[in-house]
Amino acid sequence: MGFIMGFKKRVIASTLGCVTISFSLFFAACGDDSSSSSSGNNNAGPITEGVAPAFLKKGDKVALLSPSYSTPDSNIQKTAEAIKAWGFVPEIGKNVGKLDAGKYAGTVQERADDFIAALKDTSIKAILCNRGGYGTIQLVDYIDQKLVKDNPKWLIGFSDITTLHAMETKAGVMSIHGTMSSFIAKTGGTDDNSTLVRDLLKGTVPTYKVPKHKLNQTGKAEGVLVGGNMATFVPLVGASDIDVFSNDGIILFMEEVGESFHNIDRMFNSLELHGVMENVKGVILGEFVESESDADLKFETAEELLSKYLKKYNIPVICGFPAGHDDVNVPIVMGAKVKMDVTADGATLAFDMEGEKKTVDTDKLTNEPKLSKAVRKLLAGKIFSIEE
Repeated sequence: MGFIMGFKKRVIASTLGCVTISFSLFFAACGDDSSSSSSGNNNAGPITEGVAPAFLKKGDKVALLSPSYSTPDSNIQKTAEAIKAWGFVPEIGKNVGKLDAGKYAGTVQERADDFIAALKDTSIKAILCNRGGYGTIQLVDYIDQKLVKDNPKWLIGFSDITTLHAMETKAGVMSIHGTMSSFIAKTGGTDDNSTLVRDLLKGTVPTYKVPKHKLNQTGKAEGVLVGGNMATFVPLVGASDIDVFSNDGIILFMEEVGESFHNIDRMFNSLELHGVMENVKGVILGEFVESESDADLKFETAEELLSKYLKKYNIPVICGFPAGHDDVNVPIVMGAKVKMDVTADGATLAFDMEGEKKTVDTDKLTNEPKLSKAVRKLLAGKIFSIEE
């Protein structure tokens, strides 16, 4: 709780500081009629590339945690068996079986305690999240950035786990946007999504070849990979402890599930109003699943909607990258420096980090069985129950 009080003190100090700054800006403006507004510029300086946690070896422990919504114990147990089959030792978090407010996997404090305990335990080398949903934004004030920085270990997850990826990147640690227990349990960890995560944890770093797309924007770019689920990361812009979107030199990855075109449009405009797009060197559009037009927006896809805005930026764009809430959800390394090359024939995404390199043709990846629309929305926290 000391960290929380410290955070609140920083907020108060920051507020008082803003009063002083406001007076300074007032007098400066009065003394210089030539001053111009730059309210759209939100550049906080170059972003720092993250440190890669150590790759795992046989017998290393992997913590299975639930930082968001609760997960059926049967799914966690099946994932634990898959982790064993990979050659690792599963360590199930103390509080993952708890239930709070009918949906969360325990109280904020209990979920944070599991995460903090996994960071402090030197025998644990990776943290696999059981599912997304909602709740990770509640944990940020409970987890000390220094603890994350001083104990680098692989964090794996997507959807609501996007908040924790931003926290890891801000602390200077790479993490893996990839599949979770709710999905691993369905195949026993044998599908392409799962085995790519397994191999990455062991040190095999993928370079992805992506088919051409009519909405791609050609070009080359380098930068640090940030982003994830739009509804999760857009509220983080301006949050000083975890805002990695106001730094220059970023490659922005975006995906969504179950959001209307209106909401996607609103979120992207929010990024522009905050000046985020001035810092973006390239864009990767992942899967936009069950995102449909509402009212009279004349777009066939979410990618077409976003492309309308992205055309005005002289940056490369990869569309249809298979990461997000669809059946194929390949792991990507957040906080890593990446190189993207988009041509008329397709695109490549490479991670500039240590490890054995492996080229993965995403057009050849499959993942069965397919999830129903309702299950996708349930796992993403967009709906709260389904009838089967």
